[in-house]
Amino acid sequence: MAAPRLIRTEGVVLRRHDLGEVDRIVTLYTRHLGKVRAVAKGIRRPTSKLGGHLELFTHSQILLARGRHLDVITQAETISSFMGLRDDLWRASHAYYVAEVLDRLTVEREENQALFSLLVTTLERVAVARRPDQAVRLYEVQALDLLGYRPELRVCVQCREPLAPDRMTFSPTAGGVLCARCGDPRASEMLLTPNALKVLRLYQDGDWLTISRLRIDDALARQIEEVIAVYLRHVAENGFKSSEFVAVLRASPSVPNAAAGRPA
Repeated sequence: MAAPRLIRTEGVVLRRHDLGEVDRIVTLYTRHLGKVRAVAKGIRRPTSKLGGHLELFTHSQILLARGRHLDVITQAETISSFMGLRDDLWRASHAYYVAEVLDRLTVEREENQALFSLLVTTLERVAVARRPDQAVRLYEVQALDLLGYRPELRVCVQCREPLAPDRMTFSPTAGGVLCARCGDPRASEMLLTPNALKVLRLYQDGDWLTISRLRIDDALARQIEEVIAVYLRHVAENGFKSSEFVAVLRASPSVPNAAAGRPA
């Protein structure tokens, strides 16, 4: 059976770049099609009806027409624009990172409705949460799980024995935590404190209500961020440009709201 020519689905704009004088290619993560690149014809004209509905990070109802090489966006209607991201550079920087992680770790046309729901929920949290960085940490761990890269945090990834609260290390190449007998901090492993492991497990359990109430000090927040970042770089086989931008903003005392998650 031939694929339908017109497809209606929800999508979130991850990335855009100009095409010709008035068009744009838009990268969307959609509920029913996964990641899709599509052309928005005439979107850069002042009279375009698509423009406001295809801004970065906007969640919209999309009508796609199948094309030979790229689909064409024929209709778009905003569901949510996550207004908290629009006038807050600190929150917007986290949204850029969320979008880049998803873009880098997914291939086109691979449906994952749970991942789409996680994306929408994360942007909602980043837009309003007291600590948007905590919403992003939860997103990273949950996305890794949904994409098949769940790190082992319950038992030693090598000997499968329960983890004791002594000298534990996290190994990105092994895919989880190593106990004191199996780990080697002189290798490409990171020392992991018991408190960091507890919080990582909360992220893996998806317990946002508890996480949003936690008072995590700067040292603990840095350790958790570094462990997840090292593992994500291993999975993606490279770093993320937007994470560097977040780090620059965090270090800048002139950026409003960047004190959340800023090292002491």
